[in-house]
Amino acid sequence: MTRKGEMFAGLSVALVTPMHVDGSLNEALLRKLVDDHVAAGTDCVCPVGTTGESPTLSHDEHERVISIVCQQAAGRIRVMAGTGSNSTAESIRLSRFARAAGADGALMVAPYYNKPTQEGFFQHFKAVADEVSIPIVLYNIPGRTAKNMEPETICRISEACPNVVAVKESTGSMDQASQILSASELTVLSGDDSLTLPLLSLGGSGVVSVAGNIVPEDVRAMVTAFRSGDAALAREWHHKLFPLCRDMLSLSTNPIPVKAAMALLGRDCGPVRLPLTPLTGDQLNALKNTLRNYGLNVRG
Repeated sequence: MTRKGEMFAGLSVALVTPMHVDGSLNEALLRKLVDDHVAAGTDCVCPVGTTGESPTLSHDEHERVISIVCQQAAGRIRVMAGTGSNSTAESIRLSRFARAAGADGALMVAPYYNKPTQEGFFQHFKAVADEVSIPIVLYNIPGRTAKNMEPETICRISEACPNVVAVKESTGSMDQASQILSASELTVLSGDDSLTLPLLSLGGSGVVSVAGNIVPEDVRAMVTAFRSGDAALAREWHHKLFPLCRDMLSLSTNPIPVKAAMALLGRDCGPVRLPLTPLTGDQLNALKNTLRNYGLNVRG
């Protein structure tokens, strides 16, 4: 089966948002991150998602980050911009902005906090898809949004909305992923680094990765190996990456650990914004051990 969103196959990296010490945007460093991912062979970058601390960015900052990433990408790497909101009107506005800025796609999280019905999810995404002619990637993460978009709803959205092309699957349920893959033409992307290989084995096409901020070449190598038919090599990469993904990302709320890891590796992207807080001393020591055990050169 030819899937609708294969343009987003491979490695997409959920970009952190660099900050100065005072918490303001570090635009120069954001541009450097894009260049670094071009050099690393990353297929797509995803600004202003969960990892990009979108809940604490102002509307102006959100748009500014999208604009900078699209400008710096300059066609060298795809951009899937976070445009989701629990307000349908806001999702439409942000998606229009992303399209005008030159983004290749919009990553739209399921409406959070207000807990729509399944009909509400359908009507929300249909309203956006009807208004904006940009490829849309659904982002289903009930652990953060408080409600699951059921597979039947996701497939219904896909059927009704030709420009809904993929789903970032972050439920942790292989059954849910299987249902979507069996009943729709959507491209399915892993939203959990540790589950990327299992999802690929079901027919998934790639990952929107947090660990890709740290080791993009390695995550891409795993995905590429599997998609080229070398399952044994893909398993080797999975087992190497698994402790890093599990131990780093379980220390605290994303993106606290990944920003701390980048600082330890000489790629400091500044602090997280409140209400997120830094790792404790014990957590930081555990992170150092995890990075060293992976074979990375830790500073300090």
